[in-house]
Amino acid sequence: MESRLRSLLSIGVILLLIGLYPAAFPRHLNLGISIVLFGALALAWDIVGGWAGQLSLGHAAFIGLGAYVMTLLLLNTGLAPWGGFLVALATAVGIALIWGWITFRLRGPYFTLSTIAVAEILRLVAVNWRQVTGGAQGLFIYDMPPFLGLDLFDRWVEFYLALGLLAIALLIVWWLSWSRFGYALQAIREDEDAAMAMGINPTRYKLAAFAISGGLTAAGGVLYAIFLSFFEPYGVLEMELSIELALMAIIGGTGTLYGPLLGAVLLEGAGDWLRITLGEANLLVYGLLMILIIRFAPTGVMGTARTLLRRQRRWLGVGAPARR
Repeated sequence: MESRLRSLLSIGVILLLIGLYPAAFPRHLNLGISIVLFGALALAWDIVGGWAGQLSLGHAAFIGLGAYVMTLLLLNTGLAPWGGFLVALATAVGIALIWGWITFRLRGPYFTLSTIAVAEILRLVAVNWRQVTGGAQGLFIYDMPPFLGLDLFDRWVEFYLALGLLAIALLIVWWLSWSRFGYALQAIREDEDAAMAMGINPTRYKLAAFAISGGLTAAGGVLYAIFLSFFEPYGVLEMELSIELALMAIIGGTGTLYGPLLGAVLLEGAGDWLRITLGEANLLVYGLLMILIIRFAPTGVMGTARTLLRRQRRWLGVGAPARR
């Protein structure tokens, strides 16, 4: 119980420090929004990818779903963004449950392949259904009603909305770190057959994890659309975006409380520079990073740091002189 309270307190302190960012770096607010928003998205990906051990390379499908559902409802029906947010959330959860029910009953790489396929199908629909989605020209959000009297085009408002999503994602992962549900996901990740022998229903738990992950990611997609104001299929449904989310969690440390957030800080901090300098070749850098992390630091930055700390403690314990 004490460790749980310490973790909860650490979340509060980190969120408070992040909340000071706009005042400290007002000229770099766009970067701050990107880091906070993608930190929340990476944590959402990690619920199914890290805790449940189900590799997804198509989570951009949920980002695009959230962005398009909210924006199309706003532009075509006048439904306020928070109404579109709820519809997008419900749609993402429903699709995740159907999608997972079909693929989680199979073993092997079928789920990973299905995530790529579904994201690509949605991208092709968005590109070719021009009369609804705007096709490759995309959609532009030119006006939005205020939310609780706040201007949603204000970067400060967008930052704190992203921070709210990050807080929700951190609290969910904190709950996973000690709850029975989280332990069941870890058991499935380590050995699905052993988990079944202990009475755990893998399909049910993986479905629940995928639904939570998809809903959170769609919520992030809504905020991403508001942040961009203009988006097109190649920006919100591209496989590169899915790979980025996976890399953030893998580099930071999957199945950890702060690993995906740390990965988002590292990748988003260097992401703009890589895209400007290397263009499409930045995908090669991401691929090399994934290979190096898997080879030399498979537990990510957080896992490697913990291992080094344990070794240091053992070394100090062995090397310390005996007390008299």
